[in-house]
Amino acid sequence: MNGSLLKEACPCTADDGPLSGPANAVDRATGAAIAQLSSGLSPASVGAAFGDWATHLAISPGRQMHLAAKAARKITRLADYARQVATGNGAIAPCIQPLPQDHRFDDPAWQSWPFNLIHQAFLLNQQWWDQACCSVGGVTQRHEDMVRFSVRQMLDMMAPSNFIATNPVIQRRIAETGGQCLSDGFANLFDDMRRTLARERPAGAEAFRPGIEVAATPGEIIYRNHLIELIQYRPATETVHSEPLLIVPAWIMKFYILDLSPENSLVRWLVGQGFTVFMISWRNPGEEDRGISFDDYRRLGVMPALDAVAAITGSPRIHAVGYCLGGTLLAITAAAMARDGDNRFASMTLFAAQTEFSEPGELGLFIDAAQIHFLENLMWTQGYLDSWQMGGAFQMLRSNDLLWSRMIRDYLMGDAEPMNDLMAWNSDGTRLPLAMHSQYLRELFLDDDLAEGRYMVEGRSIALSDIRVPIFAVGTEWDHVAPWRSVFKIHLLTETEVTFLLASGGHNAGIVSEPGHSGQHFQMMTHAGAGGHVDPESWVAQAERHDGSWWPGWGRWLASHAGLCSSPPALGAPDKGFACLDMAPGTYVLEH
Repeated sequence: MNGSLLKEACPCTADDGPLSGPANAVDRATGAAIAQLSSGLSPASVGAAFGDWATHLAISPGRQMHLAAKAARKITRLADYARQVATGNGAIAPCIQPLPQDHRFDDPAWQSWPFNLIHQAFLLNQQWWDQACCSVGGVTQRHEDMVRFSVRQMLDMMAPSNFIATNPVIQRRIAETGGQCLSDGFANLFDDMRRTLARERPAGAEAFRPGIEVAATPGEIIYRNHLIELIQYRPATETVHSEPLLIVPAWIMKFYILDLSPENSLVRWLVGQGFTVFMISWRNPGEEDRGISFDDYRRLGVMPALDAVAAITGSPRIHAVGYCLGGTLLAITAAAMARDGDNRFASMTLFAAQTEFSEPGELGLFIDAAQIHFLENLMWTQGYLDSWQMGGAFQMLRSNDLLWSRMIRDYLMGDAEPMNDLMAWNSDGTRLPLAMHSQYLRELFLDDDLAEGRYMVEGRSIALSDIRVPIFAVGTEWDHVAPWRSVFKIHLLTETEVTFLLASGGHNAGIVSEPGHSGQHFQMMTHAGAGGHVDPESWVAQAERHDGSWWPGWGRWLASHAGLCSSPPALGAPDKGFACLDMAPGTYVLEH
């Protein structure tokens, strides 16, 4: 009997008996309780990966022998290195080098005995475990990646750099300070624990207040509904480009990542370049907003903002900019508008925004049916996913940089990093409504409906290939949230002109890349819609590299599309229902 006949003969129907409701509630409450203990990670998902790997390794004696031989060779290399260290015969080459991004053992103190032997043994062990997790016949690629990632997290936790007894840099610091660093570190630890339990922001964040130190570009709130406040920024030049900009930030974070301090505010820079800028500020949803859907962010967010911008400026053409999740929403909105013959978008710019999710990087390891079900149980009890519940996953993506190195510096070295505007913004978290987040994870991340033409808007499917306006897409080299090769796939999904820019830095610091910031570089190249396909590696080889900030390059591209300059429009349009309601940055950004 084939699969379709089997389904017809044995349909799987919902159990709607008298106990189904209570049983479902018990299951959800149990799942939510477990999720609280596991930081939102599904034990079933992780267990399935390790079960797949361990089972196939157990029935692969050839692979076992190969790994045993590798272990023997590494032990021999370490023993030979130890012999050379013991005899002290000249300069001794290490038997293994750390990966380029691993800076835990950079200090020269790690080259002295016994720490040279300790860290070399750790690196060899780390390399062996990575090899042991790979190339086991029969293991799915996803499970292999999950096992590699999980084992790396465990090894990172046990690294010799994390312990006083095996870290010479910490020992030196203790000797230099007479132990004061440990006392300072304990004070830092106690303060962080107290603030975490009280759900307070970290020390120093209070010095970066929205509307005063950050998010301080002058403007006014000219529209408000349940989900958004729309900011219109005051012009800073006598004339402005005739076609305005509408920025759609992500609601997984607050909008002022694009309007930090005056010296690194993208909004202030754009206004200074003669652009009329509008910004959506999203409401921070509560338990009562559990039913807000992903499409509600389009219907109650982008569309009314677009109507307001058109009414206030009188411009029939508007340039749209989307960042991260806001960029994904913007692409969906642009495709729906193109399908329906709405031609108000003049161009679309996407900052670190994915439109295809088959290769989302290591963040995708947290997204499968079991994991989503687990998160839905967690959100079911509170109506949303809180920022602190998301933060653990993002920290694990770069555990050396974001977790363990910080713990060493703050708690063992007693040298807490001073707060800055970007760190303060990062601690000003938001929440994601249950319905919206579930739909985002299932329809976009898990099923990739947008890229495959199944995503529905108002009951009909949309296609990104309907978009005909010029696209400017920005990816960043070290983005662990939206890997640039995934962002690059906008080339495959559209048939219009795409200018792609690859910037140095990561998901946030690569976008906040103001002119004058040292050490920056970028590559940029335009690909005509009718041209042949260029793969990411070929693009990197062909695209010209530039030093400095990428903002001026994007600004010139915008200026070439944004029309001639004229007098700036008035703030708001009371006669059209868009009176000035409040001063920027408004009230929604202040919600915690």
